[in-house]
Amino acid sequence: MGRYRLDERAVSRDDPGFEGFLATLYESKRRPLCLCRGEPGIAMYISNVGGHFIVKRMPETGAHHDPTCDSYEPPAELSGLGQVAGSAIHENPEEGLTDLRLAFSLTRLPGRGSGIPSGAEHDSVRTDGSKLTLRATLHHLWDRAGFTRWSPAMAGKRNWHIVRKYVLQAAQQQRAKGQLLSDQLFMPEVFSAERKGELAQRRQAALTVVAPPAKGARRLMLLVGEVKEIRQARYGHKVVVKHVPDFPFTIADDLHERLTKRFADELALWNANEDSHLLIVGTFGLGVTGIAALEEVALMVTTGQWIPYENLSEKALIDVLIQQHRRFLKGLRYNLPSNKALASVILSDTKPQATAMYIVAAGVEEAYVNQVDALARESDLARWTWRVDAGQAMPELPPAANQTKSTTH
Repeated sequence: MGRYRLDERAVSRDDPGFEGFLATLYESKRRPLCLCRGEPGIAMYISNVGGHFIVKRMPETGAHHDPTCDSYEPPAELSGLGQVAGSAIHENPEEGLTDLRLAFSLTRLPGRGSGIPSGAEHDSVRTDGSKLTLRATLHHLWDRAGFTRWSPAMAGKRNWHIVRKYVLQAAQQQRAKGQLLSDQLFMPEVFSAERKGELAQRRQAALTVVAPPAKGARRLMLLVGEVKEIRQARYGHKVVVKHVPDFPFTIADDLHERLTKRFADELALWNANEDSHLLIVGTFGLGVTGIAALEEVALMVTTGQWIPYENLSEKALIDVLIQQHRRFLKGLRYNLPSNKALASVILSDTKPQATAMYIVAAGVEEAYVNQVDALARESDLARWTWRVDAGQAMPELPPAANQTKSTTH
């Protein structure tokens, strides 16, 4: 898609003057109309991100777009987004920014403890619909960066360089406690042995904001990276993040114990699937020696194409969809616990409407099945359900309508 109109003029993303068109709209504060569903069009707004202008959908209009449109977003209530949209996540089209309420702190007072609570399921701090946990924050960035979307045109085009580029771009449009999230986020650059010294210098400069003060509260940064290994250190444990092998993140024994307990499923999936990626999101600070110490942590496992998944059934479905060259969006939990139902995948290439794909995993309670039924009844989307809990093989996939090439990564 990617075709817009202002007054009598219609333009597409491929037009040579598209960037200038957006700049004019941004200065005049006028809104283009997305023509994905024809006339009269759906109002959009323009955001300025580092001097580049981006067309963005208006809040709560994603489901109004055609499923093949890059601005399409499934109904929020089918995923964990419905719990936090408008409360923990508040879009501000006038400023082109999204304000976030975080359930974790980016400062640490002297003597105050840290870590992941043990016991009941948590996403690193607490499951509170009015604030984003660490896991929910990573899910939000992944959503905004476009890594929950897939089309055949994306095959072979995703790597850490692309992931970092678009997550940082997404973070430039997020604000927490008055500061851009990009100013508080550390994602390592792609490692190069030839540029090792240059990369280390840039990393050191980026981390000066969390240098320990002489007294008072310490500032923390948010880490997003791919885990290479988690191993025993001389004292405690350490997380080795890919692309910064010479800069480990230390983790205390008690935090490590709670991490491996809370995220046992993610660690097991990562260990069992060599093509998967294990993403870490956490807050960290620097000690007086310059060593980075993790304070709070959450994990997320993705396929080789960087699409998050929760269990082997979801991975099997995603793999089949990719093999069959389908277009889809992956639903994420944000703050929702695992006993709450959601649509695992939204197939966006079916007609006359998109298809919500539900997976009932083995071992779930009957209440989960009832929740799936309720979600499907209340949704305008077509329904596809895989009852893994009942020993059902993967059902036949709904047929795809004519596909169009996506312009996203």
